[in-house]
Amino acid sequence: MNDEVNVLVLAAGHGSRMRSTTPKVLHRVAGQTMIDWVLDAVAPLTDKRPITVIGMGAESVQAHVGERSNFVLQQEQLGTGHAVQQAQPQLADSLGVTLIMSGDTPMFRSETLIEFIQAHQNSKNAVTVLTAIADDPTGYGRIVRADDDTVLKIVEQKDASVTERRIQEINTGVYVFDNQLLFEALSQVKNNNAQGEYYLPDTLDILRQSGHQIGAHTLQDFTESLGVNDRVALAVANRVMHERINHGLMVAGVELIDPANTYIDAKVTIGSDTVIEGGVTILGHTHIGQDNVITQGSRIQDSQIGDRNVITASHLESAVLADDVTVGPYAHLRPKANLGNAVHVGNFVEVKQATLAANTKAGHLTYIGNATVGEAVNIGAGTIFVNYDGVNKFNTTVGDRAFIGSNTKLVAPVVIADEAITAAGSTITADIPKHAMGIARSRQVNKADFWDRMPHQ
Repeated sequence: MNDEVNVLVLAAGHGSRMRSTTPKVLHRVAGQTMIDWVLDAVAPLTDKRPITVIGMGAESVQAHVGERSNFVLQQEQLGTGHAVQQAQPQLADSLGVTLIMSGDTPMFRSETLIEFIQAHQNSKNAVTVLTAIADDPTGYGRIVRADDDTVLKIVEQKDASVTERRIQEINTGVYVFDNQLLFEALSQVKNNNAQGEYYLPDTLDILRQSGHQIGAHTLQDFTESLGVNDRVALAVANRVMHERINHGLMVAGVELIDPANTYIDAKVTIGSDTVIEGGVTILGHTHIGQDNVITQGSRIQDSQIGDRNVITASHLESAVLADDVTVGPYAHLRPKANLGNAVHVGNFVEVKQATLAANTKAGHLTYIGNATVGEAVNIGAGTIFVNYDGVNKFNTTVGDRAFIGSNTKLVAPVVIADEAITAAGSTITADIPKHAMGIARSRQVNKADFWDRMPHQ
């Protein structure tokens, strides 16, 4: 784009209809806050840092956005026109154009906004309105065009005539202004309305009456224009964004068996030929490689997963899997669980802050916490790594090819050397040297004829 482009994001409203203590623009859609989506969309438009108008929850919004934007504060929420005026000191000298959009419209694509600004720059418009065609325009401002296709006015639902209410072209609330004309018109906006507020759309009529041309550019995809004012609209935004994300993944070679019931966040990356069943949720900054299988009921967050793994109905949080790993069903990999090549973690096994080297197996009903486990170790059913004394956590080390018998308790700190063995049912409190077997259980005593001493009904 040749002309200077300014971006102004309106994010001062609290969003009372959200019924939330969280500022509206910080509510999440497919893993990102709405303001993140907007800032991502405008980033390719200009080298200039956008300006975000903040008000309710200003500190929270500013802390979240950080260096991605400059900020101006709207102390009182006196309408959209008043919000824009707060940025006048920063924009007063600009001879370019200014894009104005809301921080609660997460669905706009960069390509759409670039096309919109170019359409404005190629026109003779003082302002261009981004419009959309709605199957049901109820509640939206209608775009009334002249015979030459320029915009005569925007009519709100409550003020529209019967004929005007039939118009399906609606105002999305996104504008590109000639920057100098924007603030010239804003200085003439009045607040003689029921709310006593200064409305940005009023500038269009002011500019038209001054002899300037008002234009419109129509969206191809109506869903991009959807804003979020309540939890119902938030659910719609999540559905639309998940559909968009899932479509992109499938085009790239990921097989989603039931995409309508698969929930994948925006920052997730997945390699080709990975198969994901319905009822799977993948969150945060998760990376999944190629040729994996993830079955229904799995929930994966902020994890790194290699190739050819099978994850069956299990939960992973900040876990790392190498290649050819099998997990589940009903396993729980907690933060800093690190599984090497061809490790098997089976049903009802929990791993936390532990590294399991290649070919190690823990098949059933086991807790592995604060541990370093070597290669090709067999961990029997019911094994517990006893890592916590109520105050401090302690580490357990298990060497290569060790055999941990079923129902063993390894009381940390303890070292089980390479190729050592624990007898089933043992409570191990001391180190076991290489090739030795540790037995720590009471000797069995059989009481003869004990049945005859028991009372019977």
